[in-house]
Amino acid sequence: MSIIMDKDAVFHLQTRKTSYILAVVGGKYLAHVYWGGRIRTPRSEDALLKRWSCFDVMEPDCGEGIFSLDYLCREYPTGESDYRVPSLLVEFEDGSRETDFLYEKAEVLEGRKKIAGMPCLYTVSEDEAQTLHITLKDEVGGLRLHLYYTVMDELDVITRYVRLENTGDKKVRVNRILSCSVDYEGSDYEWITLPGAWGRERHIQRSRVTRGENRIGSSRGASSHQMNPFMALLSPGAGEQAGEVYGFNLVYSGNFQAGTQVDQVGKLRAFMGMGNEDFSWLLESGESFETPEVVMVYTKEGLGEMSRIFHRVYKKRLLRGVYKEGKRPILVNNWEATYFDFNEEKIVTLAKEAADLGIELLVLDDGWFGKREDDTSSLGDWKVNLNKLPGGLKALADEIEKNGVKFGLWFEPEMVSPDSELYRKHPDWCIHAPGRRRSLCRNQLTLDLSRGDVRQYIIKCLDDILSNVKISYVKWDMNRHMSNLGSAMLPPERQRELPHRYMLGLYEIMEEITQKHPDVLFESCSGGGGRFDAGMLYYMPQIWTSDDTDPIERLYIQYGTSLVYPVSAMGAHVSAIPNHQSGRKTPLATRGCVAMSGNLGYELDLGAFTEEEKKEVKQQVQEYKRIRELIFQGELYRLASPFEGNFAAWMICWEDRSGFVASVVQMQAEVNGSIHRVKMEGLDAEADYIDLDTKEIYHGDELMEIGLVVDLHGDYQSRMWKFSRLSREGEQQWQY
Repeated sequence: MSIIMDKDAVFHLQTRKTSYILAVVGGKYLAHVYWGGRIRTPRSEDALLKRWSCFDVMEPDCGEGIFSLDYLCREYPTGESDYRVPSLLVEFEDGSRETDFLYEKAEVLEGRKKIAGMPCLYTVSEDEAQTLHITLKDEVGGLRLHLYYTVMDELDVITRYVRLENTGDKKVRVNRILSCSVDYEGSDYEWITLPGAWGRERHIQRSRVTRGENRIGSSRGASSHQMNPFMALLSPGAGEQAGEVYGFNLVYSGNFQAGTQVDQVGKLRAFMGMGNEDFSWLLESGESFETPEVVMVYTKEGLGEMSRIFHRVYKKRLLRGVYKEGKRPILVNNWEATYFDFNEEKIVTLAKEAADLGIELLVLDDGWFGKREDDTSSLGDWKVNLNKLPGGLKALADEIEKNGVKFGLWFEPEMVSPDSELYRKHPDWCIHAPGRRRSLCRNQLTLDLSRGDVRQYIIKCLDDILSNVKISYVKWDMNRHMSNLGSAMLPPERQRELPHRYMLGLYEIMEEITQKHPDVLFESCSGGGGRFDAGMLYYMPQIWTSDDTDPIERLYIQYGTSLVYPVSAMGAHVSAIPNHQSGRKTPLATRGCVAMSGNLGYELDLGAFTEEEKKEVKQQVQEYKRIRELIFQGELYRLASPFEGNFAAWMICWEDRSGFVASVVQMQAEVNGSIHRVKMEGLDAEADYIDLDTKEIYHGDELMEIGLVVDLHGDYQSRMWKFSRLSREGEQQWQY
């Protein structure tokens, strides 16, 4: 049983290794008691901290003695006399904003409830999860708050979201509604976030939690390159293998906020949910509003175990469809090979070269539609450019398939060019503020997905192509953040609903298209990694990690991304040198080593390779095909951080410890430097492992405690090891 609910209104949520406890104080206020390692249910009156001080507003009538809500560890703070960051802010028709949400009832549900119109974790049977549903009521305002806690005990995870219900007879304006809040009695923590920029996404930032409020978020209409909807709180000094870690990840792709607040007496409040800078929602009588879901992970086994829990959960119960676990093709994308300068002959030639190297899929990127010769026109006109492809897409796809290579196609369906037939016909279909200049980004505007007619147009355009052309893969791009916020269809009092309505519209489109075309592999992209989030992964099992394909830059990007998202979700390509983003020259082996720790692809002119380079690429492709299943299904161990030294190292191991692949990259050469070793993790200490290249045999404990010597000469050099565990009879248990 995952949820224990006793007669004294104490609620104990248990996973395999954790406990999460909350209780009702004086029959009124829902309080947070504990979140940490699994324990028996404590005496909640001893675990709860209730106190007060001068200048506090007292709550004397709840049978608990005089105390202040400002000191109580609250479970979902809604203001009242709690002066810390609230999770909910509403405004009534008379202009008042005061609420008083008191405990009404609770129930335990088998399985979980789907969040309407939004991505969330799922179950395949009811016995995989239990859900605690707690109802709080504001009698005067006619509001009910429904708090949902889903416990997936075997996966060691708890999720939270909220539904606000207007049971009164008047409209209520919701100005802020978060998905979760957790109060801690102390504040001796560090916190990790994943900030960045285009081409430099999800770099790890770690600092002490300080007094006052520390906040991250995005108001760009997307989860963004600049900040990811993830944060973790850590005990001081916690590392990869040890230390307490609390991880929070929002399953949402739009505006968000998250952060911490340390109050006057050193208590910490952590919070996460939708952003509220450009948000409000008019809730009519009888209507409800549901928030996105937050996935919460606790472990005392360090950041590495936190990541592996997130990875297991997402691979098993967030990703969907035939490509959830199935092998994904090695691809070549024509973008950096040709940019807009291509024709049918060039693309077919690229496909033939790909087939010779063992590459399995060719992706035709931007420029195949409308009158698109550069980035100034034609977005929204999803009909083939017959000047470039006179035979059309179907003939091109058929010709490529003749070479034994599958065909993929790039779309940017959320955007429109001012120079397009679509815009000339429907200038009001874009997001815009009436009477204001329509500012451009990348020569384009954003379509208003809050509109049903726009959504149906996009669905029809994509469905017509996918139903009539043999397409195995779609790269779904999005290259502009929101500005000039406004919708021609929304009334004035609902204009601030646009960013969230846009996301609901996008999710509706993605759900319909991906379910209608289940055999197509969809990869999400947003100028690279500008929308690398759990919300996207619900619809598309992999995401283009960054437009920066330089392998040294990718070490940082992929390392940071792996804190919460599995390597099987990361698109990673080998590109030309000098690299088109950084100008750096790196060995082909290193470019391959880094890209093979994700979904391997190539993004360059294959015909420009020398014969020696072609031979090396063939070997990379063959090697990746042998380890591909392990990359997708294995468990990641980060061994050396590029943020902390001259090396980056990682390994991916089968869950049963029967084999692993380990990689190391040296950033800069050292003359007469010290000896460096890479120590493995997660192996069977009592077993022997064989190096599949050298056939040398090592003990499992030797690999973990002594490690392997890193003997690399030169800048940007790399090494990859493949090991299989040996049975007692000396047989390899991973048939590489």
